[in-house]
Amino acid sequence: MGSPRHEQDATKANPQFVNGPVIVGAGPSGLAVAACLQQHGVPSLILERSDCIASLWQQKTYDRLKLHLPKHFCQLPLLTFPPDFPKYPTKYQFISYMESYAKHFSIGPRFKQSVSRAEYDFVTGLWRVQTQDSLYYSRWLIVATGENAEPVIPEIPGIERFPGPVIHTSVYKSGSEFRNQRVLIVGCGNSGMEVSLDLCRHNASPHMVVRNSVHVLPREVFGLSTFAIAMELLKWLPLKLVDKLLLLVANVTLGNTERLGLRRPKTGPIELKNATGKTPVLDVGALSHIKSGRIKVMEGVREITRTGSAKFMDGQEKEFDSIILATGYKSNVPTWLKGTDFFTEIGMPKAPFPNGWKGEKGLYAVGFTRKGILGTSSDAVNIARDIADQWRTSTNGWKSS
Repeated sequence: MGSPRHEQDATKANPQFVNGPVIVGAGPSGLAVAACLQQHGVPSLILERSDCIASLWQQKTYDRLKLHLPKHFCQLPLLTFPPDFPKYPTKYQFISYMESYAKHFSIGPRFKQSVSRAEYDFVTGLWRVQTQDSLYYSRWLIVATGENAEPVIPEIPGIERFPGPVIHTSVYKSGSEFRNQRVLIVGCGNSGMEVSLDLCRHNASPHMVVRNSVHVLPREVFGLSTFAIAMELLKWLPLKLVDKLLLLVANVTLGNTERLGLRRPKTGPIELKNATGKTPVLDVGALSHIKSGRIKVMEGVREITRTGSAKFMDGQEKEFDSIILATGYKSNVPTWLKGTDFFTEIGMPKAPFPNGWKGEKGLYAVGFTRKGILGTSSDAVNIARDIADQWRTSTNGWKSS
């Protein structure tokens, strides 16, 4: 019977030399860079830990999710959305677009390949990428696991005492499972707001915890996307002035959100997004339910008591049937990429956009710009061009010996 060490040695004895880059992750970022490489005639291999492309979209999103931005801001390079798609495609339409994208460019990721360790091998001058059952060597390594690889689970004192279900939004599907329940939602970003809205539609009673300040903007103004207006204004006006105009529009259309328990940050929405990655909430209907009192805004949770009720920072104490953590995601790069200081300790490139796509010795990153698919597309185009230049200057690419 083979020991784990013996199996590992067997893997090392049969390494696979990849002709072209190894791309880790088959989400939108991995697919985009593979397509751009292919356009330059450069082959690649995508390693994906799950059993499908765009696994975050397919397996970890709620049913009613739609793109928050108009579709032309969410297209990958070289292929547009079908013309009959609505302005804000649904989750299922976006997934079908991803699948047709992979098919169009003949991208066939290697599924169920979870990378446990990747590091540069100074002896061979190649990247050494270890999965649970294989070992790959390549001249180039493209990190495409993105900003949203793992759910963020906050520490709430006494949470283990809570008698009901505690779930992250990554496993939330529909409010139908919470009908007539009192639900505590921890987090007030886009997912916290949308889950609260979805719960209202299924006659649940959502209580949304707002721990920090948050910018809430209308998704549209006079039928035009607020994001599109901001992008256009930024071509002509300084960022701080565009932020002031956005807040002026928000106050006129939505009113003073501070009265509802939603304090605005001192930094403007675009400046804050650029500096920290914190996205403003684009309101799709939750705010009217907050105003009517159907969605209750709560201060931070102090603890879950011995009886299982939630005690809040303002001294209130309430009982709930379920808790939903709308606390976002984080990068998982530090857990598997070793021997490089290209990424910070939280797994983001140290160089800010637009310079965070290229590291040393053939290391690249795509999808870490905090600028959504627009940023991903920019990275993918740059990476493919850079690798294609090296590919052409070496004789007939790089072949295994």
